[in-house]
Amino acid sequence: MKLKIIIALCFVSLTSCSDDFVDVESQDINSENYFNSEEDYQNALIGAYDLLQASYLNVLIGEIASNNTLAGGESATDVVGIQQVDDMIHTPDNQQLRDIWSWMYAGVNRANYIMEFQDKTDFANKSNVIGQTRFLRAYYYFELVKWFGDVPLSVDKRIFFGDQTEIDRTPKEEVYAQIEQDLIFAADNLPYTQVDEGRVTKGAAQALLGKAYLYQGKYDQAALILDELINNGPHDLMDDFSLVFENDNENTEESVFEVQYSDLEGAGFGCLQCSEGNVAVGFSGPRNFNGPLFESGFSFNVPTQETYDAFDDDDIRRDFSILNIEAFAEENADYNNGAGVSWTEGFEHTGFFNRKYIPRQGDSNIGDQNLTNPNNYRSIRFADVLLMAAEAHNLGDGNDGLARTYLNRVRFRANLEDITVGGNALTEAIYLERRLELVGEGHHFFDLVRTNRAASEIDGFVPGKHELFPIPEIEIQLTGNRWEQNPGY
Repeated sequence: MKLKIIIALCFVSLTSCSDDFVDVESQDINSENYFNSEEDYQNALIGAYDLLQASYLNVLIGEIASNNTLAGGESATDVVGIQQVDDMIHTPDNQQLRDIWSWMYAGVNRANYIMEFQDKTDFANKSNVIGQTRFLRAYYYFELVKWFGDVPLSVDKRIFFGDQTEIDRTPKEEVYAQIEQDLIFAADNLPYTQVDEGRVTKGAAQALLGKAYLYQGKYDQAALILDELINNGPHDLMDDFSLVFENDNENTEESVFEVQYSDLEGAGFGCLQCSEGNVAVGFSGPRNFNGPLFESGFSFNVPTQETYDAFDDDDIRRDFSILNIEAFAEENADYNNGAGVSWTEGFEHTGFFNRKYIPRQGDSNIGDQNLTNPNNYRSIRFADVLLMAAEAHNLGDGNDGLARTYLNRVRFRANLEDITVGGNALTEAIYLERRLELVGEGHHFFDLVRTNRAASEIDGFVPGKHELFPIPEIEIQLTGNRWEQNPGY
């Protein structure tokens, strides 16, 4: 879905607006003259969806922060902020972390714009529109709270520049409470299937609610809502894992919620969040690649040997999750009349690339190809739902039998034998399965943090500090230095 209207160019407070936009004349749609029809609400809703595309950075850095991948790139100074996160030496002066903060709050503000005027005009489909809006607000706040902990919370009203001198960081427990309220409303007011592909559904709301519960250790509540989705929703695993991440298989029965991307309009480095393509895909491709199936990228986010070796040899997911470039070159030695496959080794070259999200051949190649890849991001997959439910039952009500059933559904597709253990051994098996099933999808760092395993798995991780990322320094300065920084920064 494309942004059909300009909601505002400097829409979120606590962030700066690019100088390129300062003198741009825009429509005044923040007045009482808007939200007079369903079309107005739908257009504003598309604007709220639009910031999902900027979450590519959350996925990219979320993976690099874990022990799954290294930063890579061209050199040790290629996107310094990403390199710092990889080495766990990031500071409050980090452009990429500020981008995550700014772009997620832009999404919050666009959702709150709709909620601010939710009672102005009635129409038949309104509960559906408000349900989608509240899901999106919950999605953006969930990203903010898992990255930064306590964050400013605004409900049903926008944050304007100047408000930062009065608004405070809200305890994360209160932010989670609002996330829960929004998702419960969304689940109660949305259908399992929508007419327009890519729209939020009841299943997406249930899945994100279950994840929010899981992140808080509310295992029984997580199990209850995830069981409801598993038993009553329309979702299932695709039979063939090798097809899950191909562009011809977007929005399938396995995708509970998917961020939509396209290559219909080119992009540039001047406004990465403006790209309608998945920027993380171009960043993760092999540098100067020449060969079949794939296209070139910037060689960031390279999986490690240890990650590759974590898979059993008979696990069919390995070679469709991680591209072993040397093995691929050997398999295609006759490419280009025997010239073979070629590429340039980047910084921290491991020989592996994130095959789930690297550029594929066959798209439109307009604009900067590395910034406009059409690969959708599978934000919540049914496999994730099954594994979350398995963990919730194992750690909550102790129903290890049902936990194993969910776990083994995922393992069966991967061509692996059933797990038969229980208790703590089952917990560890679920954790490992989450890493293998979801590698390259940006979840592993946060899984390690919420399960208190990060310090033992991530080099340079400092307990009591690196569970959260720093509040961008400029945001604290804009408050008159009233906010306290996260511990350790």
